Amino acid sequence: MNKYVKNLDRIEFVVTFACTGFCKHCSQGSHENQKEYIDAATAASIVRDIASKYTINSVMSFGGEPLLFPETVYAIHKAALETGIPKRQLITNGFFSKDSTRIKTVARNLAKCGINDICISVDAFHQETIPLEPVKEFAAEIKALGIHIHSHPAWVASKEHDNPYNRRTTEILTEFQSIGITPSDGNIIIPHGNALKYLSSYYDLDKEYTSPYEENPEDIHAICISPDGSVDVLDGNINNSNILEILEKYTPPK
Repeated sequence: MNKYVKNLDRIEFVVTFACTGFCKHCSQGSHENQKEYIDAATAASIVRDIASKYTINSVMSFGGEPLLFPETVYAIHKAALETGIPKRQLITNGFFSKDSTRIKTVARNLAKCGINDICISVDAFHQETIPLEPVKEFAAEIKALGIHIHSHPAWVASKEHDNPYNRRTTEILTEFQSIGITPSDGNIIIPHGNALKYLSSYYDLDKEYTSPYEENPEDIHAICISPDGSVDVLDGNINNSNILEILEKYTPPK
């Protein structure tokens, strides 16, 4: 086994960069004209292949808005459930439909495929363009089905920083707490993408900001697969090579 990836224990899928929101804090910048997504069968195969060789503890799907392509989300987590991966997580902004029947159907299917933890991204940024009521309806359905769910906000500068965005985020979190959805600590926004464009006044731009999720290139614990098939830190693409070959051939950049 490749010594640089022998501790791999987490798989992440960016299902799509297409999104129902247009957030000022988004590290990806504009999501306009994003139509690419990961094929459901391909994603399930990747989970099964990796789980056959590595002890994977966690699988996450996110976006963009992953529930624009729910069949891929279902396939990822069904494969994770069947291969015994214990933590099966989805991050969603909760807005993929305004139709109550559709919301209920997707919620039930998420329960059936084995997802056991949902982070719902709500804050001042998402709610500038995303209506709150269908998101609350979706969250209530998920909670009623017994899936662990919590709100997952983004904070400007720090959770404690006093600014209009953080104040509005606190108000929104209170609305979700009123229906029994408690907040996580959330994320501190890094000034990249849209955040650099719209929120730079809250940051010291002479300072270097790094993501807390960056991997040690000589000891990879998590890989992330993008809609175009690229596998971030491994510098490979699932459309050109088998994922196990990519893992085996990986060497850290010099």
